[in-house]
Amino acid sequence: MSQALISVSPIDREVLWQGVAAGESEVRQCMGRAVAAMATWRSMSIDERIEIVRRFGAELTARRTEVSTLISREVGKLAWDADGEVGAAIAKVEMSILAREQRASDVQLEVSQTSTTTIQRKIRYQPVGIALVLGPFNFPLHLPGGQIIPALLAGNAVVFKPSEQAMAVAQWMIDAWYRAGLPREVLQLLPGAAQTAKLAIDAPEVSAVFLTGGRTAGHAVHRQLAGRPEVLLALELGGNNPILTMDSVDPEVAANIVSFSAFVSAGQRCTCARRALFLKSAAGQNQIDTLVNLARCLRSGMPFSSPVPQVGPLVSEAAASGVRQVYERLVTLGCKPLLSPAVSQSCSSLIEPVIVDATGIPFESVREMNEMEWFGPLLVIQRVDDFETAVEAAAQTPYGLSAALLGGTEKMFEQFVDCVGAGVVNWNSPTTGAAGALPFGGLGASGNHRPAGFFAIDFCCDPIASLEQSVPVTVDPWGVAK
Repeated sequence: MSQALISVSPIDREVLWQGVAAGESEVRQCMGRAVAAMATWRSMSIDERIEIVRRFGAELTARRTEVSTLISREVGKLAWDADGEVGAAIAKVEMSILAREQRASDVQLEVSQTSTTTIQRKIRYQPVGIALVLGPFNFPLHLPGGQIIPALLAGNAVVFKPSEQAMAVAQWMIDAWYRAGLPREVLQLLPGAAQTAKLAIDAPEVSAVFLTGGRTAGHAVHRQLAGRPEVLLALELGGNNPILTMDSVDPEVAANIVSFSAFVSAGQRCTCARRALFLKSAAGQNQIDTLVNLARCLRSGMPFSSPVPQVGPLVSEAAASGVRQVYERLVTLGCKPLLSPAVSQSCSSLIEPVIVDATGIPFESVREMNEMEWFGPLLVIQRVDDFETAVEAAAQTPYGLSAALLGGTEKMFEQFVDCVGAGVVNWNSPTTGAAGALPFGGLGASGNHRPAGFFAIDFCCDPIASLEQSVPVTVDPWGVAK
């Protein structure tokens, strides 16, 4: 029986997309079409594939306001934030083309010549097959696009199962690809929630699964693929990200960078800071006081409001409720409230920044806190004795997505990079800072050693090694082994 599926705006409760979730029959048909389409798609020249990808980029550029407005309406992202996402999605086109050229172009390593034959050593790159992309709601255009574009460039067919909370943006993106000239069966939309994803993962035609989501979802997919080592799995998961501030940093500078790290996109970025560490000193206390005062004054509001808000709503009322539950648990663990959660009377998914102080809570409470994963505008403060203790505390989490150090010396930063155990480590900039020309991925519980960003092309194709001779070998290959 078909299950109805709708996507509702957190702003005004308007239904932006409606349809039915794909069941077993729909998944089977989708995979069959993908298999049939891939043979033609991979046989096209790379120049032809690049031309279609660039036309997709042109669609994004021409309709930038249209799609950024839709992002804001569907997931609640502030207008300036949504426009920044579209800008990143546009930039991903040329960056992905460059990455394929640099990291996945066929290579002839050397040629040797004898009197009877020419010997060549070559590396060729082939598509992995049918790639299943499981997308998130928080960057519904940019993050799946960062996997779909390199997958298509490599010659794969793609089945895209977006977040059920961002179906309208997903439909818009699929239609933009079709307007760009991409054959419809090469990229297909598979609507649904967790059950649809499970059905798609089980499909025997699937050669790769790319997930952007939380740790629980990543573990579930990993378990589901047990016994299928031929299916490539690329996980981009969440984090419990630390940001560490030294005494030398100006309090206002520290407050601006820490607050942006924690509260941008209403804390709904996987790289957002969850823990901020300060030294036990007068300077550290001044930094904390300045941070709390700044966070208290941040403008919370709805997309398109005036004056322009700095913190917008979460994707849903359930998401806001989840943040309050995390807050209550942290208080139970012994954390002291510095800024308690305040929910807007006009919108149940709009929650103002929350800060708690975990200094002095029991060891078992610290361990549980460091293992938690939350997605919203909630920051934990920790006071530590010195730099070495701070680095140790920052690293005491199973996650390892992002981290940042404010202040200190180059030598201290190198120590921080070596010891903190994160895949994105920044100095004097927010934890959320990432560049398209760099890899993007987490260590530990934040991924499975498949960084995306510039390196996404690596898990979209297989390198094939060849030794090639112009005529069959004339020397007995058994040689002395006889």
